[in-house]
Amino acid sequence: MRFLPLLLAAVLLATGCAQKGGGRTRAGASPNPVPTSAARVTTVRGTSTISGVIAPFENVAITSSLSEPTDRVNVVQGDEVHAGQVLAVLDTADLLAELAQAQGALDTDIKTAQSDDAKVAQSRYTETLNIGTGNDQVQSARAALAQAKQALSNDQVNLARDRQLVAQGYLAQQTVDQQLTTVISDQAAIRTAQANLQTAITNQEVNGTPQRGLQEATVASAIADAAAARAAIEQARAQIQQYKVEIQRATVVSPVDGVVTNRNLNPGEYPGSRTIFTLQELDKVYADLNASSEDTFAIPVGANVTLTISGAGGQQYDGKVVAVLGQVTPGSTDFTVQVLLQNPGSKLQAGLPVSASIALAPVHGVGIPTTAFLDDTHTSVMIAEDQLVDVVAKTVKVKEIGSDGTTSIVSGLKPGQDVISNGQLGLADGQSIAQN
Repeated sequence: MRFLPLLLAAVLLATGCAQKGGGRTRAGASPNPVPTSAARVTTVRGTSTISGVIAPFENVAITSSLSEPTDRVNVVQGDEVHAGQVLAVLDTADLLAELAQAQGALDTDIKTAQSDDAKVAQSRYTETLNIGTGNDQVQSARAALAQAKQALSNDQVNLARDRQLVAQGYLAQQTVDQQLTTVISDQAAIRTAQANLQTAITNQEVNGTPQRGLQEATVASAIADAAAARAAIEQARAQIQQYKVEIQRATVVSPVDGVVTNRNLNPGEYPGSRTIFTLQELDKVYADLNASSEDTFAIPVGANVTLTISGAGGQQYDGKVVAVLGQVTPGSTDFTVQVLLQNPGSKLQAGLPVSASIALAPVHGVGIPTTAFLDDTHTSVMIAEDQLVDVVAKTVKVKEIGSDGTTSIVSGLKPGQDVISNGQLGLADGQSIAQN
């Protein structure tokens, strides 16, 4: 009996060694193996699936400001049109008449301008002549005054001499009287010469120079008349151009390749202020997709998109994200991802519903099976935790960073950790599991 304790100790030691070996059996393990997968560093390229509708590349509303009746309309709703194609023609009879009248006014203005240009040249010649003549008249008047003064001086000398001779009895008094009359006449001539000189100086000052005075003002006036005439020509030409533009606008053409979606004009009607045609450019179209705030961060501009159109027999179209737009309605949290795609044959009409699969940017990190999540929010998984004597299930909080639908990149796990692949097994924390 004294060897019994030693025997029991040997049995327990042998049992422990057997459990640490490869063939050990853990107490309370699940009868069926639980599938697990080791978390590993990987890269996923996820997709985002959102829906929306087809929208035209351009929606063009055509109006006309002309107050002219319609001669003819060449298209109806549903017609395909090309850029430059004539949609309608308005009557231009009154515009053509006004154009002819404006052309006649232009011809008259041109002749008036030519006449005024000639008057400018004439006034310049007259300016030169009058200024030169005025200067000559001043010089001539000064010379005449000097001559009159010299004549008076000579005649006064002669009068003094004659008076002496009369006093000496050598001349008759009649000779002195005649000489006196001559002196008086000379004095009158001086006064006349002085007045003529003053008149010539005044005339010279009034005429002025090419930079000031009457002659400069006359030339400036002629130049102003010529400039006004040329301005009238330009105004007449602008009026003619305006009539030509209005006549050209009377032919209403399509600015784009597209489809007539609305015709609101008939022969005989005036365009008024309404929209007379609505065109949609459909050789390429937009898919306006309804996006959430998360989509605005996840979906990059330039991402490749595969679109499926309802009712198109499963046909798919390829496009690219060209814009991620803000609020559709102020105050809302609705956003729009805009995709541009080619539309051969204009098969895709505006308003068609569309489902889009958008390739997201690659995400690198610790990857686990997407089926491992315990909830729809993808915030928790279960790992297989080895507690030496047993392997049990343990809930771990994680954050999904990206997914391709099969593998999800998460934070909160380390590479190599065993994750229970199926999060919907209903396992409880601490439950023993037998790993697969």
